[in-house]
Amino acid sequence: MHSRIQLRHLEAFHAVMLSGSITGAAGLLNVTQPAVSATIKHFEQRLGFTLFRRQGGRLEPSPEARALLPEVQDIFGRISGLERFSQDLAEGIQGSLSIAASSPIANAWLAKSVAEFVKTRPNVRVSLQSMDSNLIAERLLNEQVDLGVAFAPGEHQGIASLRIADAVLGCILPGTHPLAALPAITIDDLLPYPVITYVPQALLRHRLGEFLQRPLNIQLEVSTSMTGIVLAFHGAGVALVESSLLRALPIPGLVRRPLVPDIQVQSHLLWSTLRPQRTLSKMFVQHLTGGAGAEVASSDPDC
Repeated sequence: MHSRIQLRHLEAFHAVMLSGSITGAAGLLNVTQPAVSATIKHFEQRLGFTLFRRQGGRLEPSPEARALLPEVQDIFGRISGLERFSQDLAEGIQGSLSIAASSPIANAWLAKSVAEFVKTRPNVRVSLQSMDSNLIAERLLNEQVDLGVAFAPGEHQGIASLRIADAVLGCILPGTHPLAALPAITIDDLLPYPVITYVPQALLRHRLGEFLQRPLNIQLEVSTSMTGIVLAFHGAGVALVESSLLRALPIPGLVRRPLVPDIQVQSHLLWSTLRPQRTLSKMFVQHLTGGAGAEVASSDPDC
C-alpha cells in the first residue's frame, strides 16, 4: 500500500520546478540539498515514475512532471487563498455575523451601525434579524445567532449582557393633530384621543403599564414600532412607541413629541458565555460600543 502524498513532497517538487535545480530548491525551502534530494526520491517512489533526469549538468523535468505541475500549482494557490482567508478571519474583514435584535432597535440605530460596519468590510456578510426580545436569548443559546440586542438584559444562565443605550417611549403623530402643538404630551393629554401602542405581551407595553394610572383609549395594538408609525401616518391615532426609528428615518408629515412622564427603556447587548466569541463578533461589539465592548471579550471562556 502506497503512503499518502505529503505536503513536503509537493513543496520540494514545486521548488525544484521553479528554481530548476536541487540547490535552488534548497535555498527556496531553507533546507539542505540532501534533504531536497531525499524528498524528491521518496515522492518519485510514491508516484511510481521519474520526475527529473540529469541532462548536461542540470535537472530536466520529465513529461509526467510537466503534467503534474499545474495540479500542484493549483494546490498551492488554494493554500495561499486559505492563508489569506484565515488572516482575514483573524482580522475581522472576512466571514459572517448573525445578529438578532428587537424590532425598534434593529430598524433604527442598530441598522445604521451595521451599515457603517460593512462599508469598510466588503467581504463580511451580516444577517440582521428582528424579533421579540423574549426570543433572542433562545437564539443565542441555540447558537443560531452570534449577538443579540434587546430591551431586557439576559436573564438566562449562559447569557451575559451589557447596557449600551437608553431610549424613551414617545408620541408619534401627524403634524396636523391637535396634540402636535404641544412641546410635550402627558398621559392625561392622550386620554381623549385614539392611541396606537404595543400588544399586551410586548415588553415595552409592560413598561408603559407601569406608568398608567388611568386607562388610555388604546384602539390599535401592534407588534412593531414601524407598524404603529405607519398607522399614525394614516391618521389612525397617536403612536405611543419607542421613537428612535422616526429619528433615524424621518417621515414627512409626522412629528415626534416627548411623553411626560419620561418612560425610559434600555438597550442591552447580549451574548452567550457558553462559547467564545469569534473575532468578527468582537470587532462589531467594539464598533458598536467603543471601549465598553471589552467586557464581551473578557467574559469569553477562552479569553
